[in-house]
Amino acid sequence: MKRNIKIPIRTCIGCQEKKPKKELLRIVRTIEGNIEIDLTGKKSGRGAYLCRNLECLEKSLQGKRFNQALNQEIPLSIIEELKKIFQSKLNS
Repeated sequence: MKRNIKIPIRTCIGCQEKKPKKELLRIVRTIEGNIEIDLTGKKSGRGAYLCRNLECLEKSLQGKRFNQALNQEIPLSIIEELKKIFQSKLNS
């Protein structure tokens, strides 16, 4: 008998598409109020999900969707780190 495994679905804040959680990158506002990139997807706090591409990052920044999703301004250092992650992925 085959078991039905439930795959968690999340919405990208850039393109607004629903995708499996494992395909998206999670940005989290921790309980202490810090904004961090959560590569494991398991850190405690309020999370926002983003497709792993530069276009969705740009869309989310233009619409200030990070600020709405996390209820806090996202630091420039996190934005730069996300850009580096996506650019390195393009180059490899």
